[in-house]
Amino acid sequence: MATDYDTPRKTDDDVDSDSLEELKARRNDKSASNVDVDDFEAAEGMELPGADLSNEELAVRVLPKQADEFTCMSCFLVHHRSQLAREKNGQPICRDCD
Repeated sequence: MATDYDTPRKTDDDVDSDSLEELKARRNDKSASNVDVDDFEAAEGMELPGADLSNEELAVRVLPKQADEFTCMSCFLVHHRSQLAREKNGQPICRDCD
């Protein structure tokens, strides 16, 4: 929760004047805040580093490298031939790594 440091702070007199019912009502209002379900769904799919993934299966279809693609020898990513910047010692280098 963001804090506005420019707002005036309560004095001891203001704190003493708050009734118990007011404080309970404020606490209930804060605890009844809406929770965004999408955040939980997004976090559910995240894996922590070092997690055991030995029982997991791939959920995407992996295609072999196509004839018009190359593997950059700097970042080791597969790119389309249009991303080829140059060849260094006979090894292809992509535009991002050039």
